[in-house]
Formats: sequence, structure tokens, C-alpha cells
Amino acid sequence: MTTAPALEALAHFLGERLTRSKSELELHGRSESHFPLTLPDAVAYPDTTEEVAQIMRVCAAHDCPVVGWGAGSSLEGHGLAVRGGVVVDFTRMNRVLQIRPADMDVTLQPGVTREALNQELRATGLMFPVDPGANATLGGMAMTRASGTTAVRYGTMRDNVLGLQVVLADGRVIRTGTRARKSSAGYDLTGLLVGSEGTLGLVTELTLRLHGIPEATSAGICAFPDMQAAVTAVMDTIQMGIPMARIEFVDAATARAFSSYAGVEMAEAPHLLVEFHGSPDSVAQDAARFAEIVEDHGGSPFRWSAREEERRALWAMRHNGYYAILASRPGARALVTDICVPISELARAVEETQADIAASPIPGPILGHVGDGNFHAILLIDPDSPADLEAAKALSHRMAERALALGGTSTGEHGVGLGKLAYMRAEHGEGWDVMGEIKRALDPKGLLNPGKLVPQG
Repeated sequence: MTTAPALEALAHFLGERLTRSKSELELHGRSESHFPLTLPDAVAYPDTTEEVAQIMRVCAAHDCPVVGWGAGSSLEGHGLAVRGGVVVDFTRMNRVLQIRPADMDVTLQPGVTREALNQELRATGLMFPVDPGANATLGGMAMTRASGTTAVRYGTMRDNVLGLQVVLADGRVIRTGTRARKSSAGYDLTGLLVGSEGTLGLVTELTLRLHGIPEATSAGICAFPDMQAAVTAVMDTIQMGIPMARIEFVDAATARAFSSYAGVEMAEAPHLLVEFHGSPDSVAQDAARFAEIVEDHGGSPFRWSAREEERRALWAMRHNGYYAILASRPGARALVTDICVPISELARAVEETQADIAASPIPGPILGHVGDGNFHAILLIDPDSPADLEAAKALSHRMAERALALGGTSTGEHGVGLGKLAYMRAEHGEGWDVMGEIKRALDPKGLLNPGKLVPQG
């Protein structure tokens, strides 16, 4: 396979917006995690849906692979061009097209980041709540079915994408979904494409559900003697119907990293970080009820506040958790992995994972979205040590197998990419073959993000 004819044709209409410069190729050949540098043959910067369709038609004619690119913040190597070809970078397609406050929805291009969208929404009283931590593009978030700290109340990208405009492998442009809040008309193509990791099409437009900014917000933190007590407190909170907007946990190692990095004083113990949304009275009542549950399970007093600056400081600390943990082992690189289990199995999954990490030669602080049964291990490795990398991969493997054995999934929100491909057969059985059949039906040449997500021929 040679990409030269495709690149020549693309350069004809993209001009300088098709680049083969070393710096651009390296920028689009890197991953946020442990995967090695993987260079594409070229990077394209389209401005419009028609240009994306033309890129796809040219590449289809010359059997040239195509990989979509958002902010490059994915953790499982989703955007790496493992078979070469063209990376389509959506940076220039970054316009919010229409905000409809009365319908509480918005239509935008895929290069808009979640923070940029919420800046645009400031005057409307609305927000887009899905928050994976990184300032990812919304196109990338849709393609990986991202979620994050607020999913326990507002759901994941699956719940908040109403419709898409998508360029298929042959260059056709389709629209999926409508702005109606429900439909029983045919296959749910939107649901199929959300989480498809760019293997079925390139998203050029999204319509998203918006939510009202709460009148009042309170947030707080508390420590527990062990993981079981913390998880049981969360289960009781959920079963009592207390409406949490966020409920995160960090283990003792993460609490220690937070203390050092953020200059705070946290006991070296498991902690819960909690937020409530509602009216001033309701958030105060929710916090008081949660404090009683914490006390019942032996937790430290629940310290909470409705002051904006204190709440922002708490979540800034949580969102900077990855950097705090990296700083705890200077010079280290992280292999970041996640699993998700039924919440009743969460304490067991965390405790067994902690035991595995303690028996390994590398550190691996744990944090996650306890309200969803989802947690992350930040496995710290010496980038020059093959033994460290093998140890981290072994730990990640045991985590994935444990999640499947407990009725969960090998990835709660990071996606499959390259890193979790080996677990798809065990998780989906013959359903994985069906995914492959769908892929071949829509992309018979296997040009869209090849080497990812589906069985490899």
C-alpha cells in the first residue's frame, strides 16, 4: 500500500492544510499513555463537512487509512495511525453553530472543547455537564463515549448526544437522530456511532443535550478507615435517593499525593469527594443527610461548603490528580487503566487491585467515580525500565480479568483503542463478531481507524 497518490490528490485541494512536517507528524503520533510514537503519513486540517467528505472519497479511492483526531487526550491509543495514512485533525472545525435555550440543546462542530462550550453557554443559564477531566473535544468525547465525575447524575456522552452528522467510509454524509427527546423510528444509529472510536465514520457535527445550571451547589470531603466503609456509605446514599451530582473516591496513596502536590492536609486514608446540586435549602439538607451516613460508617466529619472558591479548589485538586500522582514519582511515566464493576463489587475490586499493586515492584495510586463503580489505577513506571512496563501491563491485565469476573467491563470510560482490544472477545463473545460485521458493512476496506475496536482480519 502506498499513500503517495492519495496525498497528492489531497494536497491539490487542501494546500498547506495538508502537512507532512516532522513536528506535526510527531504531535499526532503521540499518546497520553505508554504507547510508542506512531507516525502517520500526513495530517489534514479540514474546515467543512464537504472537505471531510472529499478527504474520505480520495482516501477510499486509493485505499489510504484515515484516523480522526480531537485533542489527543485519549488514554488507550485511539488516535494512533498504526497502519499509516492520514490523520484528520478537527482543530479548525471548532464553531458552536446554534444554541437553542428553549429546547435546551446545542449544535456544534467536533473540534469544540467542553470548556469552550461552557464558556459560550454562560449567558444562557445552561451547561454541558459531562466532564472527563481533560479539556477534550466534544467530537472525541462522543467517539469514546466519555463520561467522568458528573456521570452519576447527568449520565455519559451516550445519554447526552441527540444527533450526529457523519462522513462514512465512502464519503457519504448522513445525519442521525433528531432534536426530539425520544423516537421509535428505526435503528439507533446515533447510539451505534457514539463510542465507535472513529471506526465507522468521521463526525463533523453534533447536537447535544444541555442542562440547567443549578441554583446552588455544595461540595465536601471526608475520610474513612477503609475502602469497604467508604463504598458502603455510597451505596446507602444511593439507596436513600440522595441526589449526588458527583461522588469520587481516592485511596490513601492518592490522598498522600494530593497533600504533597496541592499543599493540603489529607489523612493517608480513603476519601470521598462529594457534590450536590439544587436549591440552597436542598443542597444543605442533602449534605446534612450525607454527613449522617458518613458518621454511621465510621468516617471523619463531613466538611462541606457552598462557597464557590472552596468548591472549585476541591475539584481542581481532583482534576489535577493525574499530575499529583505523576509528581509523587519524579521522572515516571504512567500507564493509566480503568475498569467498571457493579457497585456492590467495587470494594472487593479495589482491595484486590491494591493487594496486587502492593505485591508488584511499582506504585499505583487509585481514584475513581465511586457512584458508577468505575475506578482508575495510575501505574507509575520508569520509562527506561522494560521490567516496570511489563509489571504495569500485568497489573492492568489482572484488573481487566477481575472486572469481567465480577460482572463488569474492561473499560468504564477510557474506551478500547489499542489497550483493551485483547479483552473484547471475553467481554462480548459472539457480539464482538457482530461488531466486526457492522464494521465491514460500513467500511469494507477497513480504512477508518484500522487496528482498533473490532476483530482484526
